[in-house]
Amino acid sequence: MNARDAAIATIETLHRAGHQAMLAGGCVRDRLLGKEPKDYDVATSARPAQVIELFPGALTVGAHFGVVIVRQGDEHIEVATFRQDGVYADGRHPESVTFSTPEMDAQRRDFTVNGLFEDPIRGEIIDYVGGQTDMKAKVLRAIGDPTKRFTEDHLRLMRAVRFATVLGFEIDAETWTAVKALAPQIRHVSMERLREEFSRTMLHPNRVHGFDLLVESGLMKALLPEILVLQGCEQPPQFHPEGDVFVHTRLMLSLLPEEVSLPLVLSVLFHDIAKPATQTVDAAGRIRFNGHDMVGARMTDNILRRLKYPNHVVEATVEAVANHMVFKDVPKMRVSKLKRFMARPGFDDELELHRVDCLGCHGMLDNYEFLHAKKEEFANEPLIPPRLINGGDLIALGWKPSPLLGAVLEAVQSLQLEGTLTTREEALEWVRANGASVTLES
Repeated sequence: MNARDAAIATIETLHRAGHQAMLAGGCVRDRLLGKEPKDYDVATSARPAQVIELFPGALTVGAHFGVVIVRQGDEHIEVATFRQDGVYADGRHPESVTFSTPEMDAQRRDFTVNGLFEDPIRGEIIDYVGGQTDMKAKVLRAIGDPTKRFTEDHLRLMRAVRFATVLGFEIDAETWTAVKALAPQIRHVSMERLREEFSRTMLHPNRVHGFDLLVESGLMKALLPEILVLQGCEQPPQFHPEGDVFVHTRLMLSLLPEEVSLPLVLSVLFHDIAKPATQTVDAAGRIRFNGHDMVGARMTDNILRRLKYPNHVVEATVEAVANHMVFKDVPKMRVSKLKRFMARPGFDDELELHRVDCLGCHGMLDNYEFLHAKKEEFANEPLIPPRLINGGDLIALGWKPSPLLGAVLEAVQSLQLEGTLTTREEALEWVRANGASVTLES
């Protein structure tokens, strides 16, 4: 049973019990746009207790707001009672709800394209808010008074940008005016929810439009003011004919492939985040940004932790920012160092960051092409094969556990990666002959 069949089965059960029930919200919108919905929600006249009685084992999380999760095989269908919301005292959640009618339920929703219902049994679309008209016109419009909608729930400000981005719609003029007027209010929303909306916007192929909307609306200033500091930060024109750091960053976003990882798109946004802080002009008038990679890595760590990103996203993004200037040196690396550099988990994303960084300024891809050639050259064996010897082997030769023992193992592995040592016996013989000359600095 797929998700739609599970939702229809849920509706049929509710109908048999004498209740109204329809598909609601995003699943209706996506189907009308020719997209396969990720999930299906059901709206019904049945009260939560009646839904639970009809579906034993239903999850009651959110039941006080009229929401019950019904299990149909492997599918989980959200079933919500038609409702009218009370006062939104915290700018995020209603203090109370009143169970009502489909018409009233539609009026409480955020945007007209999200306020549609579908009766899948009769094959009818029920539209109380003009959502079909706006969908045909490709317009995102708040239901009713946009100022009231956004004041009720400040997260809707970020959702407006996300929906305009992923749907490719223009934001209605009155709705857009309200977004700009109320943009600072997103500071009252939990960072986790803001982060989620921001990530979904930036991961979409239409991300440049989303980026522009965030900037033009004032939402970027409230969420990531560091991005706006890039505006007007001039760069050496001989290397950056495209313009300032902000223009360069935006251009890089446009050069990314449609499908990207979160660390990749974040590393594009933050790879030059420290240029304003490190900008200097020497006596000859040349602009420099000494250390902007390392300073930027620290800034990126602070920003992403402020946004409550999980550790694995933070660490991968920070490493990409810290390493983005290393790519200019790859042709000069010893084979062992190059292999270690390429074997890191985030290397492919960092290589893509390097590609769009080059295309977004001077356009030279020499090092990118060099690394691709090396990937092909090294493709027949693991970049980092199993070590020829280990610490136990050194202890058997009389070495004591110490940092120096690790340095000897590192030296042996480097020679292995270079192809100088190929067997365990060769490695042990090298240690007997040369191990004593290894230092921690070597």
